[in-house]
Amino acid sequence: MSQGRGSAVFAATMVLCLVVLFHFEVAEAATYFVGGKGGWTFNVDSWPNGKRFKAGDTLVFNYNSAQHNVVAVNKGGYQGCTTPRGAKVYKTGKDQIKLVKGQNFFICNFAGHCQSGMKISINAV
Repeated sequence: MSQGRGSAVFAATMVLCLVVLFHFEVAEAATYFVGGKGGWTFNVDSWPNGKRFKAGDTLVFNYNSAQHNVVAVNKGGYQGCTTPRGAKVYKTGKDQIKLVKGQNFFICNFAGHCQSGMKISINAV
């Protein structure tokens, strides 16, 4: 009988620990507005410098959707300012993108925009 109660207490303790861990993980996620007040525009490639990003953080891209977009690309797409087949293209002007662990690359694929610094590379830990 006491063995059953001990197992129940252990299970309840484990569930409580998981809830607390999950709460802290969610509470630590941050929201960043890409480019600050200027938004997602030309010459934002240095905007991530000095910031510490984590997987689960959200990037908010604010821009005029008639003039720009946001494309999640791989390293080759970032370096070459190209859009790989199957790349996710965002075009609402108020896009919110959750970072994944590792390198995250974003460009604007309107002609000449990426080459004018409208791209960012972020390493999320």
